[in-house]
Amino acid sequence: MRELFGLEGKSFLVVGGGQGMGSSTVHRLASLGANVAVLDVDQGRAEASAAEADAAGVRSAAIVADVLDDGQIAGAVAEAEARVGPLSGMAAIVGMAGWSTLLEMTPQMWDNDQHRNLRYFFLVAQAVARRLVARGAPGSIVGVCSVDGMRSAPSHASYGAAKAGLMNLARSMTMEWADRGIRVNLVAPGAIVTPRIPLRDPEAERQSSKIIPMGRRGTTDEIANAITFFLSDMSSYVSGQTLAVDGGYLAAGLFPTPEVASAGAVLGVNADK
Repeated sequence: MRELFGLEGKSFLVVGGGQGMGSSTVHRLASLGANVAVLDVDQGRAEASAAEADAAGVRSAAIVADVLDDGQIAGAVAEAEARVGPLSGMAAIVGMAGWSTLLEMTPQMWDNDQHRNLRYFFLVAQAVARRLVARGAPGSIVGVCSVDGMRSAPSHASYGAAKAGLMNLARSMTMEWADRGIRVNLVAPGAIVTPRIPLRDPEAERQSSKIIPMGRRGTTDEIANAITFFLSDMSSYVSGQTLAVDGGYLAAGLFPTPEVASAGAVLGVNADK
C-alpha cells in the first residue's frame, strides 16, 4: 500500500502540526513512512506530535516558531531541513476566523484575518519553494482553505476574503512553479470536530448538523487524508485545485442567511485546526 503514496523516506514540514488537523496530518504522513518536521507555536504540542511520528519509526523534529512573525519563517524552514532532511513539501494548517459584521469591522480585524490565513501561507510556501528550486527538486505544497472562501461569509467576511485569496494564490503559484515540478493545492474543510470546537450536547449537535447533508461534522483524520493525498504521488498530475471536504455542505446550495451563518459558527465551519 505504501508504494501507492510514494511518501516513504521523504520529508515534510507540517505548519500548525501540534494539534487537530495538523497532528492528524503528522500521524498520517508518519504512518506512510514520511519524515516530519512539526512546527507549532506551542512547544508541548509540537513535541507530543513529533513523538507520535517517532513511534512510527520515522525521523521527526519539533520546531517551535510563530509563523505570524515574518522574521521567524526562514529560520524555521531551514531548521526543518537541517533536522529531517531536504523537504519534499509542506502542509500548512494554521488559520482562524474573526467574527464581526462589516459595519462594525475595524481595519485591524481585517488585517488579522489576512495575516493568519493568507500572508503567512505565502511566506512559508515561498521559503519552501525557494529551497526546492535551488535543489532542482519537485515538491508538493498544501494549504488549508475553507468552504467560506467558496461562498459568501456573512459576519466573518474578512476570513472568507482571505480564504478566497488563498485559492487564487494557489492557482498563481501553480502557474509560476509548475515547470519547476512544484504542485500547489488546497483542502477546504467544512464543519470539523477540532480541539477548538469539540463535540457538544448530542441534541444540539443533531440540530446543527441538519445543514450538512451527511448529517455530521467531519473529523481531523478526514482532513488529514485529503492533505496526504495532495502531498503524495497519488495526486502527481493535480495542481491548482481546491478540494472541499465538507460532507456535502456546498452541494446543498444553502443560501447563507443569518440563521445558517449562525449555525455554521456553532459547528465550526471556519475553524482550521
